[in-house]
Amino acid sequence: MDKKEIITRCIEDKKDLFIDISNKIWGYAELGFLEFKSSEAICSVLEKEGFEVKKGLAGIETAFVGSFGSGYPVIAVLGEYDALSGLSQKGASHIKKEERKGGNGHGCGHNLLGAGSLAAAVAVKEYINEKEIKGTIRYYGCPGEENGAGKTFMTREGCFKDVDIALCWHPGDVTCVWGIGTLANLSSYFRFTGTAAHAAAAPHLGRSALDSVELMNVGVNYLREHIIPEARIHYAITDPGGSAPNVVQNQAEVYYYIRAPKVYQAQEIYERICNVAKGAALMTGTEYEAVFSQGLSDYIPNKTVGEVLYKNLIEAGAPDFDKNERELAGRFRETLKQPDIKNAMNQVRLLEGSTAAEKMETKVLYDFIGSFGHQKGTIPGSTDIGDVSYVVPTAQIIVTCSSFGTALHTWQFTAQASSIIGHRGMLTAGKAMGMAAVDILLNPEIVVAAKKELKEKTHGEYICPIPDNVMPETAKAGS
Repeated sequence: MDKKEIITRCIEDKKDLFIDISNKIWGYAELGFLEFKSSEAICSVLEKEGFEVKKGLAGIETAFVGSFGSGYPVIAVLGEYDALSGLSQKGASHIKKEERKGGNGHGCGHNLLGAGSLAAAVAVKEYINEKEIKGTIRYYGCPGEENGAGKTFMTREGCFKDVDIALCWHPGDVTCVWGIGTLANLSSYFRFTGTAAHAAAAPHLGRSALDSVELMNVGVNYLREHIIPEARIHYAITDPGGSAPNVVQNQAEVYYYIRAPKVYQAQEIYERICNVAKGAALMTGTEYEAVFSQGLSDYIPNKTVGEVLYKNLIEAGAPDFDKNERELAGRFRETLKQPDIKNAMNQVRLLEGSTAAEKMETKVLYDFIGSFGHQKGTIPGSTDIGDVSYVVPTAQIIVTCSSFGTALHTWQFTAQASSIIGHRGMLTAGKAMGMAAVDILLNPEIVVAAKKELKEKTHGEYICPIPDNVMPETAKAGS
């Protein structure tokens, strides 16, 4: 039996297992670094399949690695399994209805991501066994992607230092190789401390921390004109200092995201924002503290590995959606607004060019494979895979798991992440990554070329954007 037959047979024979794991993780819907049930579900399968599992990587309880085989090359398949807060939704339903009031939901499809990567790792193990070849396949359980930077912490602690190639995928509304960069992302809390006073009887004795937050936000909004246009700055007031208007607030806090195409650019903007905070404190007579939260480096796609993934994605074939799946996708499509569809078209033009966008004018499911090789620019989002990509040649694919135009981090995506549409895309991703991993195991010269490309792009330099004294915190938002 050849590569495709072994990988496909293994995943098809065990597809009920992978679908079951995906559905369990979807049901658990655990936030970053709290994915205890989800990580254990995957670890249990890996152990039963003969992988050696090591838990608690980088001091994170829900981070782990499962290894099978021995020797060079070492191929890593990355898996995620964290959910988003406030996106609970009834599974596979095109009618908006919470599964649990105020609950979490897999609006980014990480239940599919984790299970699809598991399928790839198990299938490669099967190939290694049958063909008795050298090489190591690893499944890395990576928690807290949404707002925890789990992979950044894992990279900082050297978890990927002996990995030769890293493969990953992400559920989406298209099928293609992700050959484009992402934005670096730094986040920090700015905490102001003032002096409380009665706002009517003695306001002159107070020093308002909330005034400091408001002045800082005004200053940062003026700063936007004087930073590179590709950068993004977002903030949320996480502590207004109480709800009583007749008290001068003696404490207040605002939480900032700073994004830019390169991590050094985000760091430069961060320093300028710290100066704005300092100015706000000086104007109000308060004290301030910048408490760094997390950092993500920009993603560096490795074209050498991407070409291997693309070849095997073509060989595996795009998801073969049946009539029922297309009808379900059509019902979800009816819940979308025109701006959603227009934005999806723009993303396709960015990733695939105008030809692919024209095809989607009459389709509800992206049921073909987009081109690869011409992608330029940066996707305006962030991911902790960026840090892995600085130290290991990394490539990933996107596979259709939803109706075209369905945005990530929405109730519609949560619903489709537990549907037959999502499962179809998940199994396709597992096959493509599994076949690509086998190609790399059998052709180690790919590793040599991929590492050469990485060194040319990074000059062998990686500086973790998270300081050594900063430890993981549980998720609060999304990337």
